Amino acid sequence: MQQLGIVPRLFPQVESGEKTSTIRWREARIEPGYMRYICDGDPARTAIVWVTRCTDMPLSSAAAFVGKEQEWPKPIMLEGMREHYPDIQWDDPVQVIEYLTPGETRRRDDFPASTHG
Repeated sequence: MQQLGIVPRLFPQVESGEKTSTIRWREARIEPGYMRYICDGDPARTAIVWVTRCTDMPLSSAAAFVGKEQEWPKPIMLEGMREHYPDIQWDDPVQVIEYLTPGETRRRDDFPASTHG
């Protein structure tokens, strides 16, 4: 199963279903299907989500694409992304990964019975 690490402060938002997308730069490609989030610093904490869509675009387009343009104007978006990727620039290409909540994912008919999270 594909997996991504996520900083501890954002992990509760994944668990609650509040966070249903992520933006990645220069990381392993993610494809639609099952994905395991692993909490950085506490690898026992995981969440399984179903990736519905992966889209490449410039960082400058990502906030509007996920409906967060008002919350993430350019200075806030850049500051937040540079927390994880210090060298990222406004026009760099990123992968936007959209997914179902962990609860929605568990209700899928093909949810693997042997997974935890």
